[in-house]
Amino acid sequence: MRPLPHLALMIASAIALVPTLFMLVTALKSQDEYQADKTGLPDAPVLDHFRQILFDTPVFLWMANSLILVAGSVVLSLAVSCLAAYAIARMEFRGRDALFTLSTALMAVPPVVLIVPLFVLYSQIGLISTYSGTILIYAGLVTPFSVYLLVTFFRTLPQDLFDAAILDGASHLQILFRVVLPLSLAPVLTLVIVNALFVWNDLLMAVIFLQDDAKKTVMAGIAVFQGRYNNQIPLTMAGMAVAAAPMLILYLVFQRHFVRGLMAGAVK
Repeated sequence: MRPLPHLALMIASAIALVPTLFMLVTALKSQDEYQADKTGLPDAPVLDHFRQILFDTPVFLWMANSLILVAGSVVLSLAVSCLAAYAIARMEFRGRDALFTLSTALMAVPPVVLIVPLFVLYSQIGLISTYSGTILIYAGLVTPFSVYLLVTFFRTLPQDLFDAAILDGASHLQILFRVVLPLSLAPVLTLVIVNALFVWNDLLMAVIFLQDDAKKTVMAGIAVFQGRYNNQIPLTMAGMAVAAAPMLILYLVFQRHFVRGLMAGAVK
C-alpha cells in the first residue's frame, strides 16, 4: 500500500471533477442566485432550466442526429479496423510494417487541416448536409487509433490459437470472427466508448458538414443555444449537462471493460 501515489490520484481525480460539479451546481441555480453567488451551492435546486431545455428546444432531435452519426461511424470504423488490424497483426504480406506505420502516423494529423479539401470534395459530389458523408469523415478520423489499439492487442494473443485454427482448416475470416473477436471484447468496447465520445462531442465537423438545421447534432444545437442565451449561464449549463448525460451513462455502464481495454496489450 503506497499512500502517496493514491493520494496524488485522488487529488487529480477531484480536480478533474471540478468542472462537472460546477456545471451541475450552476444548472440548479436561478439566474438571480447565480449573479449573487457564482461558486456557492444553491439554496434550493431549480429544475426549470432542465424543463426548458427538454421541452422548449429540439434537443431530442439533436440527440437523434448525434446518435445516427455515432452508430454509423463507430460500426463502420470497427468493421474496417478489425479487418485491417488482423491483417497487420497476423498475416504476412509485403509492406505490412509500412502500412501500420502510415496508419499510426495518421493519428498525428489534426482534423482541422482536412476541412478545406474535404469541403471542396463534398461540395463537388453532393455530400454536404448528409449523414452518410459525415459518417465517412468521422469513421476516417477514428480508424487510425482503432487499428493501432487492435493491432497491439491481437499481437498479444497466443500463436497456438492460430496454429490450431489453421490445422482445423479455418480461413482467416473464420479465425477473426470465431477466435480473435470473442477474445477481444475489452478493447472493442473501449473503442466503442472512445470513438462514440469523440463523435458525440465533436462540434467542428458537425457545424461545417451538416448545415441543415434539421440535421444539427446535439453539440451544434447547444452551441447555437448558448449563443442565443449567452447571459443566462445556469440555463446554458443545464443544456450542457443534458448533452453530456448519454455519454456519461455509456461510460458508466462499460467502465470496467474500458479500463481493461486500455490495458490490453500493455503486458504479455
